[in-house]
Amino acid sequence: MSDPDSETATGRRASSSPVPALRGAITFLTRIPIPGGTRADWDAFRRSPWTLPVVGAIVGTPAGIGFSLPVPWPTAVTAYLAILYLVSGVTHADGLADLGDAIAAHDPETRREVLKDSETGVGGALALGLTLIALALGATGVATTLGAGSLAVRVVIAAEVGAKLGMALLVCFGEPAHEGLGSQLVGVVGRLSFVPAVVVASAVLVAPPFGAVVPLVAALLGGPAVAVALLVGTRSWLGGVSGDVLGAANELGRAVALHAGVIAWAIL
Repeated sequence: MSDPDSETATGRRASSSPVPALRGAITFLTRIPIPGGTRADWDAFRRSPWTLPVVGAIVGTPAGIGFSLPVPWPTAVTAYLAILYLVSGVTHADGLADLGDAIAAHDPETRREVLKDSETGVGGALALGLTLIALALGATGVATTLGAGSLAVRVVIAAEVGAKLGMALLVCFGEPAHEGLGSQLVGVVGRLSFVPAVVVASAVLVAPPFGAVVPLVAALLGGPAVAVALLVGTRSWLGGVSGDVLGAANELGRAVALHAGVIAWAIL
């Protein structure tokens, strides 16, 4: 017969280990197959916002590979977009489309009803289309302004990490808009849980290429800036943060972050 005290100690060690939280984060935020996933991984992830920027680095690194190669900029941009959505999937983009439809409605109650509709309307198509255009233009700016090399790759990674840091900000500071996916993530942890996420995200600033500190900081802060705007806006639009808002923060934050990094480099 097993020792109950031993089982309890083992459970405590498992719950304190970062591995289940990372496994849950990768499973939820990407299409990367992770064997051995359990419900405990999801629960660990929900209580570990610091895992979000880690996944940002996991997604951003392969997506930025094309910018390190001496290839024409259309090739680098196409590779970036293809790898980005191959690794991360389209769930967040779907959230952006749903939020676009909801914002087009006239009152919070109607907007919440629109979020439940699986059909994409004009507002969602417009939001998604404009964001994808902005993302492609931002990637084009990275390729043509920063040039092929480590700086371009680092900005792409910082943008992805920053987008996920924006999601962590919403998770830690937001209130759930309604019962659903958002309510399983938002408000589960306190605001102090944002501190470890910031510390983890700051790793993208370590050992920067010459003159790259400002562009990297600008790219990293793009996601949180978008998240703050959504945090304030959704209080009146929806009454809080939903799962669709989290997805929209990721997509909008990434696009804004790429432009911020390019602009910061251009004005240095």
